[in-house]
Amino acid sequence: MDLLTNTFKRALAAKQPQIGLWVGLANGYSAEICAGAGFDWLLIDMEHAPNTLQSALAQLQAVAPYPVSPVVRPAWNDAVQIKQILDAGAQNLLVPMVQSAEEAAAAVAAVRYPPAGIRGVGSAIARSSRWNRIPDYLIRANQEMCVLVQIETPQGLAALDGILEVEGVDGVFIGPADLSASMGHLGNPGHPEVAQAIESAIARIVRSGKAAGILQANKDLARQYLQWGATFVAVGVDATLLARATEALAQSFKETEAPAATGTGPY
Repeated sequence: MDLLTNTFKRALAAKQPQIGLWVGLANGYSAEICAGAGFDWLLIDMEHAPNTLQSALAQLQAVAPYPVSPVVRPAWNDAVQIKQILDAGAQNLLVPMVQSAEEAAAAVAAVRYPPAGIRGVGSAIARSSRWNRIPDYLIRANQEMCVLVQIETPQGLAALDGILEVEGVDGVFIGPADLSASMGHLGNPGHPEVAQAIESAIARIVRSGKAAGILQANKDLARQYLQWGATFVAVGVDATLLARATEALAQSFKETEAPAATGTGPY
């Protein structure tokens, strides 16, 4: 069994649309339920969900038997945390709040062993190499890492062309919630100014030949992004799906109104 070849990275390079789900419940049991649902990728969120390295590891282990690719979002573009996430077995990273080509290059360096990068060598005690049971892990690991960087500010949009030129960046993900907030439209990613910025960014990413990604729970908008050429699109969030489904079920047996969901974001 080939545990090292990164099928998600190859699918993005081949421009094969990858439909994903945000996994924010920070639990291996619920992550496994989502893993069997039929998505191409799952995002294990260590930025906004209450995940630790140990809970992220449990989710990586839980989804491993399923034909789905886990993508881990670290809390920050931090080489130390990234090193630990990689050793836990992640091959796909979504690095948040990247605002320059230099920051994108730092993310790439963090996933690569020297001399190509700065990742520390600890494969003997790492799940990533199956404790050195993958004999060519150290030789092949660099080329199997998938680095996705997240653009969430006007500064990031201004630096997008330079970011796209960074060797080792496989794709760029547009973060609608933070982008709209940083553009002065908190909670309103559908604002015309934000929508135009997203459309323009996706077009620039696609022209570069790299993969464009986004999170959008609105099915019509998600399909629109796919038509524009976005390759990896998350179409929902586990916590949101659970919240709305439980509200609807409770309401179906009560005469009172269901709790109102606040916000108009992409989740």
